Amino acid sequence: MIVIFDYGAGNLRSVENTLDEIGAAYTLVRDAPGLRRAEKIVLPGVGHFGQMMRALDAMQVRPALVELIRSGVPFLGICLGLQALFTASEEAPEAPGLGIFEGAVRRFPNSLRVPHMGWNQLEPRAPSRLLAGLDACPYVYFAHSYYVPETPATAAVCNYSVPYTAILDSGSIFGVQFHPEKSGSVGLQIVKNFIEL
Repeated sequence: MIVIFDYGAGNLRSVENTLDEIGAAYTLVRDAPGLRRAEKIVLPGVGHFGQMMRALDAMQVRPALVELIRSGVPFLGICLGLQALFTASEEAPEAPGLGIFEGAVRRFPNSLRVPHMGWNQLEPRAPSRLLAGLDACPYVYFAHSYYVPETPATAAVCNYSVPYTAILDSGSIFGVQFHPEKSGSVGLQIVKNFIEL
């Protein structure tokens, strides 16, 4: 069963629409027992890092989520859902992330227009199953003020004054900084590739 975890993210409906469009069966869950039934987990996210982490803690799902991700249940984090995989964020230094990967989420420099919004091109750094069937450097839609620097798990970057992680691919763990649900046919293909893993 594909599970979308619902902690109250604003982009939930558009993620559901994407899964509906590709014909993927899914269910929304809001607790740890629901997560434990998952064959694949999708964690959409928009908004504030600290708000998201506090919501996960209030719902008492952090331990189950970390356990399932580390045990190999395929996971796709979207936007803030990618950032949550790291230990910390400059957006909310007091709120620990899930800690699946070491490192801190950074804010774009004040010299840039923030948030970074609009279409930008992916630059692959390593093979990723998420990019199967797509052109070499496709365009996708971004809307964010914070970013994950390049890491050993970075499969594609985008450049907005600084190169940053646009796709993370590590074993059964995937993350995208952009919004596939707003990225047209490219976004549909990326979500389909995850669903068909």
